Amino acid sequence: MKKVYLLALLALGTQTAALATIDPDGPSGLQARATTLTRTIAQQAKLDEGQYLKVKQLNLRMLTEVDDLKTRFAADPAIMDQQLASAQARYEAELASVLRPAQYAVYQQARTSMTALGAAK
Repeated sequence: MKKVYLLALLALGTQTAALATIDPDGPSGLQARATTLTRTIAQQAKLDEGQYLKVKQLNLRMLTEVDDLKTRFAADPAIMDQQLASAQARYEAELASVLRPAQYAVYQQARTSMTALGAAK
């Protein structure tokens, strides 16, 4: 009986591990997106190591929250947009507290430039 139980647990563990590697937006996907976003900000704003770590944590929290909001409010786009705007405002405020004023100005300029290029398409 113990062998059957152990075999069932092993099969369940293998299936869970396989599903985790298939999910592109799982924890490792969010980590990769947060790392890419942080590296981009670090290149633009010349972050020091401490700032890099804080910004990466902030980016991971923000990406997780955005994914959660998109899932929770998928049925109501108006509420989802409002919640995403609130999350973006919180992110901007926290980012401003981590970066020095000159770095934040560089970030805002780069963000505005990317937005302008994206709108021109």
